[in-house]
Amino acid sequence: MDWKDFMAETEANIGTLSKEVPDTVRGFGMMGKAAKTDGALSEKTKEFIALGIAIATRCDSCIGFHVKSLVRLGATREELCEALSMATYMGGGPSFAYSAKALKAFDVFSEGD
Repeated sequence: MDWKDFMAETEANIGTLSKEVPDTVRGFGMMGKAAKTDGALSEKTKEFIALGIAIATRCDSCIGFHVKSLVRLGATREELCEALSMATYMGGGPSFAYSAKALKAFDVFSEGD
């Protein structure tokens, strides 16, 4: 999978849908902003949680979005690998495969352009 192409296509598709359901998109955006706000847990910690859920639910685009956020937030490869270990432990074989995808996405998005 070419992560950059995949995410560009995903973002374009979401943009198209967003024009059709703007109220839903606004509501989703507000919910995301509230959920990611630093509080007792940092945004980075919350993104690791979201990545674990993305792996468990086998959502490629979710993995892409949350890995990109983790790169933006300065997550290290070591931190990511520890989180992927937990996701694999909790989800078994399927999560192992999706954790490997997440690691590849991290390496791609960490490269820059």
